[in-house]
Amino acid sequence: MEVFNAVGRRKAAVARVFISEGTGKIVINKRDLNTYFPSPLLQYVVLQPLNKLEVAEKYDIRINLVGGGYNGQAEAARLGIARALVKINPEDKSALRSEGFMTRDSRIVERKKAGRPKARKRFQFSKR
Repeated sequence: MEVFNAVGRRKAAVARVFISEGTGKIVINKRDLNTYFPSPLLQYVVLQPLNKLEVAEKYDIRINLVGGGYNGQAEAARLGIARALVKINPEDKSALRSEGFMTRDSRIVERKKAGRPKARKRFQFSKR
């Protein structure tokens, strides 16, 4: 049984995804998908590439997630799953790309600048 792996990133979150043939079990950081992401919306985001290709019950997926918040982690997992599915079957790439699952969202938090309260915000200007 071959294991395919891929990495997905979003904001500060990094997801290492391992896919093998199985029954559709998804384990994230040694916890079930439903307990790790209680929100149905985030569960939907993680499952999007599998549902698009209709292979949700065909593979067992193990994901190591580190960093970021829950939304960034869910989107990182989605990218990692999509990349691993393309390694399994390269013909699926165009279908996943058309839905935007193969594109790495490169937007990250801008660093705070010296002498300012936040990255772009400035202190209140006083003329007198």
